Amino acid sequence: MSQHYKSTISAAAIRPYKNIWPELMHGAYVDSSAQIIGNVVLGVDSSVWPMVVIRGDVNKVRIGNRSNIQDGSVIHESRPSNSNPDGHPTLVGEDVTVGHKVVLHGCTIGNRVLVGIGAIVLDGAVIEDDVIIGAGAMVTPGKRLESGFLYTGSPARKSRPLRKEELAYLRIVANNYVELKNDYSSDS
Repeated sequence: MSQHYKSTISAAAIRPYKNIWPELMHGAYVDSSAQIIGNVVLGVDSSVWPMVVIRGDVNKVRIGNRSNIQDGSVIHESRPSNSNPDGHPTLVGEDVTVGHKVVLHGCTIGNRVLVGIGAIVLDGAVIEDDVIIGAGAMVTPGKRLESGFLYTGSPARKSRPLRKEELAYLRIVANNYVELKNDYSSDS
């Protein structure tokens, strides 16, 4: 961890598991009340907000560039097993917005995805690029969400195609969080 990160991130917020430390790429921001543990990589200009827990202990977690994980969210993964030798890592693409109190568990999230407040995405689910998952939706294990659509409900179902302005918004909201984390970083 660079000296800059040590001065702006609480030592308790970032810790190893079995001698594997989280890695933060240039410009990554972690709130001091968040917990980042073990085999986790945070991409360039990504941000992790208050009370988030990202635990990379039984597999790996990767958060892409310019992605943001908002307040109270929990990210974990599934361990390898006899029936699934690789387990399910949690992989989050670039320019992804993970809303407040979201649970991501052993899933793959593409690029330019918005996961709405309180949504749950479970083991083996694959979210393609350019998707919005509505607030409170539950994506069941192994489900694939097709690019270019809004998904809502529990279990999540395809609601409608995304409009051009919604597709543009996916990148805008990610950029807004890069600016916000820069503001927070400059206050440290």
